[in-house]
Amino acid sequence: MHRFQSQSTITRLRSAAFLICLKCLLVPAVVGLLIYSILRDDRQLTYVAIGLGGVTILVIIFQWILASRARCPLCMTPVLATKGCSKHRNARTALGSYRLRASLAILFKGSFRCPYCNEPSVLEVRTRR
Repeated sequence: MHRFQSQSTITRLRSAAFLICLKCLLVPAVVGLLIYSILRDDRQLTYVAIGLGGVTILVIIFQWILASRARCPLCMTPVLATKGCSKHRNARTALGSYRLRASLAILFKGSFRCPYCNEPSVLEVRTRR
């Protein structure tokens, strides 16, 4: 397994992974809450849904900034950013998303497979001799 050069890269990966998972939870919640509040004609709930929508936009912006600098230690491609590069033929998805699968693996397993080079990486700092 490949390891990272610095702890800051691991922190960026974990933070971006958390924000991707948070985004995947917030977007459906905001849409559902907004539809429900409009159908119930509840103005207060509509304001809450709009505020949550603003928070979701901020989460997306922070995730985009963090994910662009968190790279695979082998191929140096941003693992959690949308690049438009072709993925490895054996790369797998979670709910249709390569980034979501990598994010869930980072958060729950402490390691992940890069969707671009398909090499496993563990979230540890490389020892220097």
